[in-house]
Amino acid sequence: MTVVIDAPKQSFRLSQLIYDTRYRSYTIQVIVLLLVVAALIWLANNTVQNLAARDKDFNFGFLFNRAGYDIDQQLIPYTNDSTHGRALVIGLLNTLVVAFFGCVFATILGVIVGILRLSKNWLVARLMTVYIEVFRNVPLLLWIILAFVILGETRPGPKEFKVTDEMVAAGEAPAASMWMWDSVAVTNRGSNIPGPLLDRPLGGFDVAGVPINFSVLATIVVIVGSVLANRALRARAKAIQEATGQRPTTWWQSILILLVPVAALLLAMGLHFEFPVLKGFNFQGGIAIAHSFTALVIALTVYSATYIAESVRAGIMAISRGQSEAAFALGLRPGRTMSLVILPQALRVIVPPMISQYLNITKNTTLGMAISYLDLKGTLGGITLNQTGRELECMLLMMLIYLSLSLMISAVMNVYNRSVKLKER
Repeated sequence: MTVVIDAPKQSFRLSQLIYDTRYRSYTIQVIVLLLVVAALIWLANNTVQNLAARDKDFNFGFLFNRAGYDIDQQLIPYTNDSTHGRALVIGLLNTLVVAFFGCVFATILGVIVGILRLSKNWLVARLMTVYIEVFRNVPLLLWIILAFVILGETRPGPKEFKVTDEMVAAGEAPAASMWMWDSVAVTNRGSNIPGPLLDRPLGGFDVAGVPINFSVLATIVVIVGSVLANRALRARAKAIQEATGQRPTTWWQSILILLVPVAALLLAMGLHFEFPVLKGFNFQGGIAIAHSFTALVIALTVYSATYIAESVRAGIMAISRGQSEAAFALGLRPGRTMSLVILPQALRVIVPPMISQYLNITKNTTLGMAISYLDLKGTLGGITLNQTGRELECMLLMMLIYLSLSLMISAVMNVYNRSVKLKER
């Protein structure tokens, strides 16, 4: 008679950390972690010793010292009596503004070019191919400098806009004139556009020297609320369509929801515009935009749009041709087929590489130093670094800020990427 008994359990042995596959991966991870920590400790200790040998310490007290330099392009108040920390904030805001407009314009242009490159019109498709090959194969820095030179050298000086009494008597026109019903002036010094003003602003307060404007916050809240209400309207229309097969007309309701609330708020606050006027040797009033900002946005747009266009083309080509043929069989026109059938499916291929392009645009704003655009690199990593001699602190701060910006952009775009991916039912 055979009796079956449980095999005795073996006790844990240290050799299992190496030879047992159940523990080996943990052993390797712990060893690598210890090596990384040891390397960081050695690097920090070596840095402290080298700083001590040069009679230097490691602190960020310089951020509270007087900056002593001017910044032309600024979104919040700043003077040369402000601190280096304030200059850092100004540079960061300048970086964010360029990155935002660069991403928006590059996306619009890239999507258009990517679609047109697949056009059946031979001339249009070839022209888009030429554009892509020319702009992406020339370094971005050269496009920035070229755009800056063109804006500065081809536009007239402010004095050429001046109208004298003798010219009026003789019936002569000035050598240069403003654009868009005399509301925009583009000279060799910069651009002046109408600036919004409020007769009845909602006030605000400062947080750590940064002004918080209630009028701006209220406008943002109303816009966000309008967008959410419009999404609810579209969701309701989609539910009715799935239930009855007929989609109700909602375009006029969407226009009212998106425009009326924000327009009513702005009118209630007394919105009006201040137009630029030639006074003395330059234009005064409105919003002054430096050519360095304009050139940087233009160069980032036309350069990055080429890569986005290729991503769009790849995403469209990844969709089966049967999708288009089925849409045509249902009576959809090519434009509606592209917007309703092809692009929504292609987004899962387009969005991942587009995230990388957004990160590249944000980091490439540092090239604005070549045309004296004071962004984060120009302020913290340029003038502040040279004045204070705090190379290590400035570099670490810049690395941390750019890393944080990149991670935030990636997180937001990854959320959007998950929302557009195909969902199984």
